[in-house]
Amino acid sequence: MFNWQGRTDTEDGNKGLRWHQVVNQQGHSDLPAINLVGLASDLGVRANKGRPGANEGPVSIREALANLPWHWGARLIDSGDTLADSDLSDAQSHYANAVSQALLQSQFVLGLGGGHEIAWGSYQGLYNTLQTSSHQSKKIGIVNFDAHFDLRRPAPYTSSGTPFRQIHAHCEQHGDDFQYACIGVSRAANTPALFDFADTTATRYLLDTQCTLDAAQAMLTPMLQKVDQLYVTICLDAFPASAAPGVSAPSALGIDVLFVIQVLHFLAQQQAACNYRWALCDIAEMNPAFDIDKRTAKLAARLGFEVADAVLPAR
Repeated sequence: MFNWQGRTDTEDGNKGLRWHQVVNQQGHSDLPAINLVGLASDLGVRANKGRPGANEGPVSIREALANLPWHWGARLIDSGDTLADSDLSDAQSHYANAVSQALLQSQFVLGLGGGHEIAWGSYQGLYNTLQTSSHQSKKIGIVNFDAHFDLRRPAPYTSSGTPFRQIHAHCEQHGDDFQYACIGVSRAANTPALFDFADTTATRYLLDTQCTLDAAQAMLTPMLQKVDQLYVTICLDAFPASAAPGVSAPSALGIDVLFVIQVLHFLAQQQAACNYRWALCDIAEMNPAFDIDKRTAKLAARLGFEVADAVLPAR
């Protein structure tokens, strides 16, 4: 388990608490909770011919989260990491089980990566939860902030570039609709074959040159009205390399951080209007081996903070 530590402001009492001071505290079990679940893996990145080092990502994100202030009347739980040493599929299954356990306890899950192979594990965790619970609403929608579609064909192995292709195959196998939206796609980072597959599968997407809040809302609302459960995943390579140098494949252009924050809050606010539940988000491709001044880790932590702010009740 990660050793949470950081600054303490005892002179401010409970209003001076930070993440490291509230994590895994006993009591108040009736309060809503956010649960940190990590997949410490760069096996998928290596298989995708990317830069290794993402297996240290979850620890780096926690270090950046530790000193952030805690603003909410909620609990913070850290369930630790699944370590992916040699068998990616097995690690994804173990991570999925940890996600399911948290979701079955009505906790919001914030997944910490690791390579974007975390997405296949996150989806399995949510899907399995819906099969074993009393939830009648099982149509899953996916919003991915990413420079890449990650719809690659396994060739022959799965990787950080294949998770949404795996999800599509799973949907076909089980007769489910593939409801997938990718925001921030770079034409310079995806082949025509990937665009063709995206079009064939009715994937919704915005290019990095098209990302405005109005455009995102217009694209996402019809999908949100069709789904019952929402899974959001944030790939840190969606952002400019100046903001996120510590990733497997840095972006030459990228999308604006504020835009992503605005969309995250929009997704939380639309739950009642569109009648879906958002209980799962992950942050992927954190690679501290290539980070500069901990910029990427701080960005990941800010995004985690904004997710918490969007879904948790104020103090």
